[in-house]
Amino acid sequence: MNTGRRPAWRWLWWLAALLALLGAWHAAVEPVGALARTEWAVDDWRAARLAPTAPVDAIVIVDIDEASLAEFGRWPWPRTQLARLLDEVVVRQRAAAVGLDLVFAEPDDGPLPALRAAAANDPLLASRLPAWETALNPDAHLAQALANRPVVLSYYLTQDRGGNRSGSLPAPLLPGPPTTPLLPTWSGWATNIAELTRAAPAAGFINAWPDTDGLVRSVPAVAWVDGGLRPSLAVALAAQVQGARLTPAWQADGRLPTLIWRTASAVRHLPLDEAGRLRVPYHGGTTGPLGDTFTYLSAAELLSGRTPAQHLAGKIVLIGTSAPTLADLRPTPTSAAMPGVEIHANLLAGLLAGVWPQRPDWAGGYAVVLGTLLLAAIAALFTRLAPGPALAASTAVMAVLVVANVWAYRSAHLVLPLGAPLLLAAVLATSAAAAAAVIESRRRRSLVRLFSRYVPPSRAASLVEQAAEAPLEAHNAQLTVLFCDLRGFTAMAEGLPPQALRELLNAYLTTVTHIVHGHQGTLDKFIGDAVMAFWGAPQPQADHAQRAVATALALAAAEAPLNAELHARGLPAVRFGIGLATGLACVGDLGSRERSSYTAVGDTVNLAARVESLTRHLGHTVLVDAATREAAADLPGAQWQAVTETTVRGRQQPVTLFTVSLPPSATGGANAAARLEQSPP
Repeated sequence: MNTGRRPAWRWLWWLAALLALLGAWHAAVEPVGALARTEWAVDDWRAARLAPTAPVDAIVIVDIDEASLAEFGRWPWPRTQLARLLDEVVVRQRAAAVGLDLVFAEPDDGPLPALRAAAANDPLLASRLPAWETALNPDAHLAQALANRPVVLSYYLTQDRGGNRSGSLPAPLLPGPPTTPLLPTWSGWATNIAELTRAAPAAGFINAWPDTDGLVRSVPAVAWVDGGLRPSLAVALAAQVQGARLTPAWQADGRLPTLIWRTASAVRHLPLDEAGRLRVPYHGGTTGPLGDTFTYLSAAELLSGRTPAQHLAGKIVLIGTSAPTLADLRPTPTSAAMPGVEIHANLLAGLLAGVWPQRPDWAGGYAVVLGTLLLAAIAALFTRLAPGPALAASTAVMAVLVVANVWAYRSAHLVLPLGAPLLLAAVLATSAAAAAAVIESRRRRSLVRLFSRYVPPSRAASLVEQAAEAPLEAHNAQLTVLFCDLRGFTAMAEGLPPQALRELLNAYLTTVTHIVHGHQGTLDKFIGDAVMAFWGAPQPQADHAQRAVATALALAAAEAPLNAELHARGLPAVRFGIGLATGLACVGDLGSRERSSYTAVGDTVNLAARVESLTRHLGHTVLVDAATREAAADLPGAQWQAVTETTVRGRQQPVTLFTVSLPPSATGGANAAARLEQSPP
């Protein structure tokens, strides 16, 4: 029934325009906090859910883990021990290439300082010391392990006012001053000592570049340092493995540099973002030292010789640490604490496979167009359809966009904006739905005035409100169902005149109704002399089982007072049979178009009826199933007794039945059972 004209939705178009401008500002001018966080959340979901899960067999991480530190001493290890580890990996294990996620910024003199001090007072020792200088120099041992081997060192870049610099930088990819302000320029560095830098054929920086929320989604691929363009560790190691020559290139407008990757067989272009970063193609599945994406091998296993020879033959090895005490754990979209060496492994795997996600240079314009069209579509839907269908259609449109975005990521590895447009669309749809709710409220008041012409205003208000209440919609809920019946009622009814039978039933049903309502129960229906009630709907009740059992106790206690009243009227005494069951049931407004009622149906309801029927044969006034016994175990004063385990019609598994009573000190049962009576649901 339509009680008025459709509302004017002009304000919705104005809101859509305002939100479209906000989205354009976010995409093209400056990120907006809430939109950026939403975009990151969607990005992380996409990266985690759509990441490849197959193990990467070509890359192995040699882990200086807690077990290695426990077996071979705390960090830092002597350089001689690291030289042994390199010899093991390269010579005995036959690894194809090695990347060291470690920086040796300070020299390791080993025992030499002590020997020099002792030689000052020992001429014989002083004469022999020059011959020992090389043999006892740990850095010389490590340099020898690096020389003429496919090993890539790492170093760390800094950005501060002082430009602190230590160690010797390796040769750059491209000498000369920065040619674009978009690539990061670093003022300082902490590299390896000169002896090690000269010995290693290549090196790359290991800086992570987390977003403002702390997660590492992208890492710099190249950076300007000391007048030269230099690669990251993963880029340098991949280039060495594939024999690639790297050169940067820029678009005509100077934006979005591209790293040209030339090998003997192919030329590839690695599109970087405006800060010279590559998005890390994280792998899914379980990662980390106990995971299955990358093989982790404890350094202790190699140093102790427990690993078979050539176990790493042909593999690319990254040496790093997962030990929490060494503080190289980073939050990523796929892990709350991923070892930094595994971040390099993920990027290295993508570089070698030629697969990595990328955000195209037209992503900003795409976000503006997508957001504008989406907002316009939602505004049009709400102005042309009823609120329910409009909201459903808006949700469907957004779902289609999500599917398309996922398809673009899977098929072309395109990272297209999605979170910000979806958030703006959700704000618009929510605003429209809220406005529709206000309009619906006004409509209800109009209907109340209309119904008040035919029924009392209170009844009219109740009818309108019940028709709009969500609990009236059929849904599954945890309920405790009670059936109360009169034993021997059929024979009693045959021997009573209709008026006496009416009085007896009225007295009985009035007593049951009062007790059920007093314990906040829902009185479902009268079925002859049987009463069905339940707790847990239409409003949820955490203590529904306790309330139902308290009601059963109160009913049992009310039998004697009711019989006294019936005796005073000259009517026969009655005996109650009460059964309860707890479980999932379908509850709501059920029935046909012509007639429906608020009721509960399902296996739990059937079980409660079967349990009630067993009271006739087992000789107990109250019987409950095991689920009710467990849910109402904390009911104050209740005493439980197992009765039997039996099968009931419609169930294959046997049902354990209990009876419940109050201690003899409880006066008539009403006082103890009334502890929950009239308390809020």
